[in-house]
Amino acid sequence: MNWEQLLSLRRQGDTTKRLRIEQDDTRLGFEVDYDRIIFSAAFRSLQDKTQVIPLSKTDFVHSRLTHSLEVSVVGRSLGRLVGKKILQKYPHLQEVHGHHMNDFGAIVAAASLAHDIGNPPFGHSGEKAIGEYFSIGNGKQYQDRLSSKEWQDLIDFEGNANGFSVLTASRPGIEGGLRISYATLGAFMKYPKESLPKKPTKNIADKKYGFFQTDKNFFNEVAQDMGMISNKEAGSIGFERHPLAYLVEAADDICYTIIDFEDGINLGLVSEDFALEYLIKLVKDSIDTSKYKTLQTKEDRISYLRALAIGSLIQDAVNVFVDNEEAILNGQFPYALTDKSKYKAQMDDIIKISVNNIYQSREVIEKEIVGYQIIQTLLDKFITAYDNKFNGKASNYDELLLKMLPEKHHFEKENLYERLLHICHYISLLTDGNALELFNTINGKKGI
Repeated sequence: MNWEQLLSLRRQGDTTKRLRIEQDDTRLGFEVDYDRIIFSAAFRSLQDKTQVIPLSKTDFVHSRLTHSLEVSVVGRSLGRLVGKKILQKYPHLQEVHGHHMNDFGAIVAAASLAHDIGNPPFGHSGEKAIGEYFSIGNGKQYQDRLSSKEWQDLIDFEGNANGFSVLTASRPGIEGGLRISYATLGAFMKYPKESLPKKPTKNIADKKYGFFQTDKNFFNEVAQDMGMISNKEAGSIGFERHPLAYLVEAADDICYTIIDFEDGINLGLVSEDFALEYLIKLVKDSIDTSKYKTLQTKEDRISYLRALAIGSLIQDAVNVFVDNEEAILNGQFPYALTDKSKYKAQMDDIIKISVNNIYQSREVIEKEIVGYQIIQTLLDKFITAYDNKFNGKASNYDELLLKMLPEKHHFEKENLYERLLHICHYISLLTDGNALELFNTINGKKGI
């Protein structure tokens, strides 16, 4: 791969390539992507979506919105630091094509901002709830009427693939169509492959999948336009990662490792002693002990350590990327940047504590159980009503239920897979609170 193609400012619908950065004095070309994402309805809904604690009313617990904003800040720093090194190595990118290190920062920041935009309510358990509705729930009845790839899309419902749909709106009835640059879409695509074939592989890019069958043509167009390396056999679509996708992933890894840990400490799920023991290993080279001793509260001490820890991990991720840039461009780096971090053992220790004390705490488990029930009930009611209407069997109840769908979701779908995916997409864009309210309405628990 080469940076000239990878930094494509081409947007969906463009008939010609943009070979040079077009920008004015106030806004970089790639900053438009960030602005379009942050003003989208799908992004706003993240303010009421779970990061760790579902339906939490606690002030200092992160939502998907605050998490995404923090990941974008870390992503911008990673992009700028890497961009500075890349431009030093390839000066023609600046001299001929007009690129600046801030372009790298803007691309990674925008892709990082959008990295969770397609995630359903109730965190990753929301994805599992959708998948299990089809694999072991009432949705299993549709399996024989779908192709193997269509079925896999549903039983392994993936927020990353749903996010690509939100950003590109390459099929009717999808909120989005934001005309994001191909470079930002490339950085967003952490798993540039379809749901099948699903084979054991050590390549981090094959861990999940990145697009639904309805979006495969445009996904393929974006990847090929940027010269991403195809790595699948004939008849399948799959590519090695866009290099900047490694930085988006690193920004997310850094934030959820450190900031979820901080949430757990502030909630009392992790003791401050643990925080000191584990965070100090990340910051021992940068901590100002005299300043630290002046901090009076637990929140101030943890906040100081968190900031230093994130700084250490950012610089380390930049070093790993720059050291392996040639392998990354050649599609020969099958790891996350944090897998090769000198702090990997310390990060693994923190994640282990978070899993035991936060992610598997009773409060989280109870809310996830509620989330399962909500999502699977909504799926069953709306899919049944939508399918009955298509087949001319809709009851009055079905008709009433379908009137609950927002106007933008009123599309007739001839194809069964598209009908099923359409409802999954609608449910996925609900906030935790919206989903709970709709569930209560359907179950007659909302006052009249």
